[in-house]
Amino acid sequence: MTSTIVMINLFGAVALLLFGLAQVKEGASRAFGAKLRTGLATGTRSGLRSFISGFVATVALQSSTATALMVSSFVERQLIEPRMAQIVLLGANVGTAVTAWIVATGIDWLSPLVILIGIVLYRSGSTNRQGGGLALIGIGLMLLSLHLLSSATEPMRQSPALAAFIGLLDNAWPVALALAAMVAFVSSSSLAAVVLILSVSSTGILSNGLVIVLVLGANLGGAIPPVIASLRGAPSAKRVTLGNLIVRAIGCAIALPLAGFGGELLEMLPLGPTKLPVDAHLGFNLILAILAWPFSRPLARLMRRLVPDEAQPDNAPKYLDQRELSTPVVALASATRETLGVGDLIERMLIRVSDAFERSDLSKLAEIGGLEQRVDVLQREVKVYLSKLGRQGLSQDNANRSIVIIDYAINLEHIGDIIEKGLVPQVAKKVTQGLKFSDDGYDELAKLFHLTIDNLRMAQTIFVTRDFNLAKQMMEVKVEVRHMEKQSSGRHLERLRDGRVESLQTSSLHLDILRDLKRINAHIVSVAHPILDESGLLIESRLRSP
Repeated sequence: MTSTIVMINLFGAVALLLFGLAQVKEGASRAFGAKLRTGLATGTRSGLRSFISGFVATVALQSSTATALMVSSFVERQLIEPRMAQIVLLGANVGTAVTAWIVATGIDWLSPLVILIGIVLYRSGSTNRQGGGLALIGIGLMLLSLHLLSSATEPMRQSPALAAFIGLLDNAWPVALALAAMVAFVSSSSLAAVVLILSVSSTGILSNGLVIVLVLGANLGGAIPPVIASLRGAPSAKRVTLGNLIVRAIGCAIALPLAGFGGELLEMLPLGPTKLPVDAHLGFNLILAILAWPFSRPLARLMRRLVPDEAQPDNAPKYLDQRELSTPVVALASATRETLGVGDLIERMLIRVSDAFERSDLSKLAEIGGLEQRVDVLQREVKVYLSKLGRQGLSQDNANRSIVIIDYAINLEHIGDIIEKGLVPQVAKKVTQGLKFSDDGYDELAKLFHLTIDNLRMAQTIFVTRDFNLAKQMMEVKVEVRHMEKQSSGRHLERLRDGRVESLQTSSLHLDILRDLKRINAHIVSVAHPILDESGLLIESRLRSP
């Protein structure tokens, strides 16, 4: 019965520690999440800044796993170089070790005060204060869990079964390392594993060599969860987390045979024996960071060979070369070519829908979904590419051109949405239900379909040439489309009043298609706005001056 109570107390204390860690992570994310992400994305221009960024982020989040996943996502978006990402994670490893060292300094008596302050802040109205309060509550719970762990492990001093088990582990260091790695992996936290080792070590039943081996295992196991979490990510993200695991594994493989010597060395140093696990944890990660830092570039190259890039899908950009970002004129030309390709995809979508409308053929619509996905991906890639270009500082002309390209790409994406979510269901309804338009209504819609396709082709030309006369002509076409839509709606209502059966059956369909084609033309015509605005011919309101 006594052993059952001991195990319940032990597992409860560990659960409280993990819960406290989770609260610190959530609270810090609420209070400083945006700043931490910005700091990680922008603070990696040098090796030292990268190391410090990883250290600070991990101390704030209390989770090297969270830092690893954040960094891998930035590498995937090409905001951080792979080499710098590896250095960031070396800093994150040291951050976790420093946190464990601070927690073990014997300040668990502060836990009630820290929790009290945290609750006061959490009840305030400010989101940042609530986040900071939640983080303080988590820290208080972590400190409280240390006290509970110490109490829970106290009866273990007299446990013959535990002593026998420890004896077996002391004669099988690889098994001990694997056991500690499993604990860290299951808890998704090397910090939690080290704190548990600290509590057990305080009973005096662990040899110094075994303590170091268990700490090595905790370090190894803590690097596994980020690898698993990034398995579905891009190859660039996988390389970061796998590289960190390889670095830790090599460090553990080198340190394992030296654990006995390390234990003797630590005994010679003026360090408290009760803090041996956190001292070993910090020492291992500091030495690992010093030794692995010079190899960050070769490691990045090795990971690129071990995890090659996947074959680019059809919807991958063809012209957005990252190396051209140093030459803005060339990069803008490449972005223009890519955006023209998006316009070509929209033209294919419009032609497919027009053909399906005229021929009552649903097979023409089968390709629309795939085309729209490609439009979404490409316009997003164009925006990301030009946002990177903008960070390097552009002349006013280049900055204006960048805005024009982004605006056109966004308008094309909106057109794709209108086609997929509006025109496609409407045309499919016409075909599946066998609806017939009146001859006049059919001709009006077919004419507007063809005019829309012609307008898109003209917009593509204007986008490239920035021809003033074509832009002016495009604005006149907008008026023509508006008149066509108004006249078609009026004639349709007349046919309804005349009681024509075809018009009665297709009334809402006719008006919906008219509305969506008018919206598409409004997006198309927007390509002319910047050109006419520069010439001073564009006014903000269509109202006449009194």
